[in-house]
Amino acid sequence: MHLIGGQNAIGHHEILFNEPGGSQQSKLRSLVPETTWKMNFNILFGFFLLFCVSISAQENSSAPETGSCVPNMCNLLQEFGAMTEKLKAVEARLQDSETTLKNTQTRLSDSENQIRELKNIEETKVVFSATLGGPGRNIGPFNTYTTLIFRRVITNIGNAYNAATGIFTAPVAGVYYFSMFLHAGGFRTGAMLLFKNSKLMLQIYEHPSNSDRSDNGGNAGFLLLQRGDQVYVQLPVGSHVWANNYSTTFSGFLANLV
Repeated sequence: MHLIGGQNAIGHHEILFNEPGGSQQSKLRSLVPETTWKMNFNILFGFFLLFCVSISAQENSSAPETGSCVPNMCNLLQEFGAMTEKLKAVEARLQDSETTLKNTQTRLSDSENQIRELKNIEETKVVFSATLGGPGRNIGPFNTYTTLIFRRVITNIGNAYNAATGIFTAPVAGVYYFSMFLHAGGFRTGAMLLFKNSKLMLQIYEHPSNSDRSDNGGNAGFLLLQRGDQVYVQLPVGSHVWANNYSTTFSGFLANLV
């Protein structure tokens, strides 16, 4: 027996070329290293898998148009389509819920604003009334305009009237109603002037008379005030009023917010 060949570089087994009884095909196969044909087989198998994947992808891409696809892939596509529709429905419900929530929040905000406005109105109730106070006496006449201080406070809701200065200060912008009434001796001029800041708004004048022992007079009106505006009553030069706890009054209240 003649021995041919041997171990090659990649480690294939020795081949007996002239071994009795061996076929030519087995002899030729024995010439190819074992690792070489295994590698070739793996490469061919890889190309085959790639080809199958490519065919499957083409069928999947044409499935919606032609209706032909791999059965399992068709089932997956149908399930995916159903899931997509469910997701769309859920998204639509979420959008409706968001819209409803926004509308609810808007209504709540409007209600809160209304409550706040009502609370502000409640907190900004302004009503006051005061008299000059003290024992019965004449105030005036003076040589200058003199601010009358109505010291006896009857009502002062909101504390907008200052009994120490005789000045009313508007706490909020609005329309206010003011009134003033005087009692005075008829032998001398009785008068009162109502000012908004430094502007004359209303006045009362009772002229002297030899036949009248006393005079009474009054005036009233609505004033539009901004927050911080001041309203007060002055006694003009040469005039007088009678002061006690019940006569000669200065009153006002907030009629409407603006």
